[in-house]
Amino acid sequence: MTIRGERRKGKVLVTVDGAPLDWRSSLAVRNHSPTGRAWGYGGSGPAQLALAILLAVTDAATAERFYQQFKWSVIAPIEADRWALDAGDVLNWLGSAASGTDGVVGLAEETCE
Repeated sequence: MTIRGERRKGKVLVTVDGAPLDWRSSLAVRNHSPTGRAWGYGGSGPAQLALAILLAVTDAATAERFYQQFKWSVIAPIEADRWALDAGDVLNWLGSAASGTDGVVGLAEETCE
């Protein structure tokens, strides 16, 4: 499973294996940013994105427990307008976070064509 984000002409698109990421499930858990998802800083849009990604790859209890940490470790530092994230890397990060060590996620920054 690959999660991709793209910011182009003021619009944000996040997909999971090519299909739009389901935001409704994350809004049902925590409603940080009902009108926008984002990355590259530590605000409400990145919090909603972090929660939605974790919900896509794990269960609700785990996602809710770790999404703020995931936001700061992975989502907030993204500077690229296009990126890709492997679900396996997210699960590895979760394993590290749960054990109290710093997880590293292999984020691929992609060029816009």
